[in-house]
Amino acid sequence: MAEVLLTVGTRKGLFIGRRRGGAWEFGGPHFNAQAIYSIAIDTRRDTPRLLVGGDSAHWGPSVFHSDDLGASWTEPAKPAVKFPQDTGASLERVWQLHPSAAEPDVVWAGTEPAALYRSEDRGETFELVRPLWEHPTRSKWVPGGGGEGLHTILTDARDPGSITVAVSTAGVFRTQDGGQTWAPSNSGVSAVFLPDPNPEFGQCVHKVTRDAADPDRLYLQNHWGVFRSDDAGAKWVDIGSGLPSDFGFAAAAHPHRGDTAYVFPINADADRVPAGRRCRVYRTRDAGASWEPLTAGLPEGDHYGTVLRDALCTDDLDPAGVYFGNRNGEVFASADDGDSWQMVASQLPDVLCVRAAAIG
Repeated sequence: MAEVLLTVGTRKGLFIGRRRGGAWEFGGPHFNAQAIYSIAIDTRRDTPRLLVGGDSAHWGPSVFHSDDLGASWTEPAKPAVKFPQDTGASLERVWQLHPSAAEPDVVWAGTEPAALYRSEDRGETFELVRPLWEHPTRSKWVPGGGGEGLHTILTDARDPGSITVAVSTAGVFRTQDGGQTWAPSNSGVSAVFLPDPNPEFGQCVHKVTRDAADPDRLYLQNHWGVFRSDDAGAKWVDIGSGLPSDFGFAAAAHPHRGDTAYVFPINADADRVPAGRRCRVYRTRDAGASWEPLTAGLPEGDHYGTVLRDALCTDDLDPAGVYFGNRNGEVFASADDGDSWQMVASQLPDVLCVRAAAIG
């Protein structure tokens, strides 16, 4: 069985698990007492690089990297991500770290306040993408319950100029020219909490993920609503029928199988516990036409572990490893596309994000 690295960002540090021969071993915490909202495992070179967005209440937010799987960490001498003085803004946290699918050394970062940053040195220094920061709609962006965060970044291996981002609560924005111009991309995504339920922007998008076989097919988990786009986000259709609730935070796509994606339904925005108080991942294998609950090995009975937007992921194996962590401090793993599960860690702090990759 391939060796897998599983990184778990929590409210009080980073934990790193490694699966060797079917058994899991965890170490940590790294960055003790820091909230870890973002992790990336960059496997584009022979030596993987781990990137972590730490959020120290004392020292402030920072981005760290490790080239030895977490044995040691490097923090830049100057802040890697920082708002230029003329913006009048200060960094609250780094919500997302994303190695580009199209450019070997480029890493993107999404922040709160909502902004996009680009690095050309594998995440050691970043520069603000000003056209998005200065977008004419920006003055009307309103923070969501978790803040105004740019939490999703999707790049396209076919075209380095094509980038899709999602902001809570401004919605999805796309560029086709590497970030020089941006346009809202929310047609069909409802905003039931607004006077106009179908605005051009202002949707509370929670997560967007890309289909493995068709790069133009995207899946979106909204604040009420699960949607699919077949044209890279130009139009969206509702695919929430068949789920016990279409409210939730997380969404992930299978790394190899087309039409296959995963969500973790939550009861409601005012009752943020698993739908029906049952710990269940739901999978579609037909692009949202139908959904099936995945329960084998998961807790039975009442369960209250909410899964946040970046706390569900897949690795790059086939069959795929699927992983999620919850606010109970539990981490679950499947090595067979989600058909069966095991708890691999428990009694951790509140889990904020998980990332996994095959190594070695």
